[in-house]
Amino acid sequence: MSNIKTVEGGVTAAKGFKAAYTEAGIKYENRKDMAMVFSETPCVSAGTFTSNVVKAACVQWDMKIVKSDKPMHGMVINTGIANACTGKEGFDACEATAGAMSDKLGVPVDSIAVGSTGVIGMQLPVDRLIMGVNDLCDKLDSSLENGTNASIAIMTTDTVNKEYAVQFELDGKTVTLGGMSKGSGMIHPNMCTMIALLTSDIAIEKSLMQEAVSEVIADTFNMISVDGDTSTNDTFILMANGLAGNEKITSKDKNYEIFKEALMTVCRYLARKMASDGEGATKLFTARVYNARSKEEAKILSRSIISSSLSKAAIYGCDANFGRFLCAMGYSGVDFDQTKVELFFRSSVGTLQVFKMGVPLEFDEEYATKIMSDKEVIVDVDMHDGEAEAEAWGCDLTYDYVKINADYRS
Repeated sequence: MSNIKTVEGGVTAAKGFKAAYTEAGIKYENRKDMAMVFSETPCVSAGTFTSNVVKAACVQWDMKIVKSDKPMHGMVINTGIANACTGKEGFDACEATAGAMSDKLGVPVDSIAVGSTGVIGMQLPVDRLIMGVNDLCDKLDSSLENGTNASIAIMTTDTVNKEYAVQFELDGKTVTLGGMSKGSGMIHPNMCTMIALLTSDIAIEKSLMQEAVSEVIADTFNMISVDGDTSTNDTFILMANGLAGNEKITSKDKNYEIFKEALMTVCRYLARKMASDGEGATKLFTARVYNARSKEEAKILSRSIISSSLSKAAIYGCDANFGRFLCAMGYSGVDFDQTKVELFFRSSVGTLQVFKMGVPLEFDEEYATKIMSDKEVIVDVDMHDGEAEAEAWGCDLTYDYVKINADYRS
């Protein structure tokens, strides 16, 4: 039985981590648009990045850092401009940003990750970036408030900041794992559009931490979709400085499994938070597929349901049009027998079965509307074909999504 508990904070909840935020005027006026996280103690790092062939300069910069055996000390993130499709000038901006932090804090330039989010194809104003970095370095603080404000500073079209932290015991030592993420549009697996930075004071071997990250991402951030677009800038990084004092994890023992469960807890929370805050969204749209032949098939089916534009529109309209969800399953690429399938709508209001073994059921439309008017609407699908299950998260498709993205650059 694990002892994982939720605690206050995000990136500064773990020992040894500081954060800062500032208004650098990268693209927007009068709003926080740069954030920094730093550990004076060297960290091991792990990460995953966008599957999009068109990778932003910052993604390519960070991939080199995470894949190396060198320690990592921190990350600086700007919003407003994504630094994607920017050629050599984009790479120079990464080097200048990391270089400014390196000079100010006395750590190697290749120990600093760089994150950017915003408009694709615009060049970053390097002078403002460097001024922002210098200001951030002066403001670094380990307070929970600074961690929260850092999570606010990385928002673009997000309507709420996203942070979470947990604590658990290993070898009689208290270990903390926390993080922050942003993402509201251009969200679709694999590696949905987002920036996420997690921090921990756990002592763990780098290769094992990377393995845990890769497995957890597959069941959390890779299971959300807002609009079917995979971003150029997806970045997930976990830093661990070992200050908790636990015996270093070097094998897949009980302590490794507890850490992995804690990582799953944080990532699942942040992933669901991102899905519910999709651009223009009014509801979290969850699809659960169970009793499938394999986990991979369950994942494909659940993702297909929450990715369908017609399904998302039905969720927005509180329309129990179950045919749209079955249709999305049918073109997913998974071969299944529809005469075995049962489909339910669930929410905090109640549960309603609408399809059973290939046959539609009569149901109360008024009750169905009440169920589907809730903040989270769940489509449950029983495949009656095995024991595997998976869960995916999305949001409804609203008029506001089109409005937000029709004038995104202005």
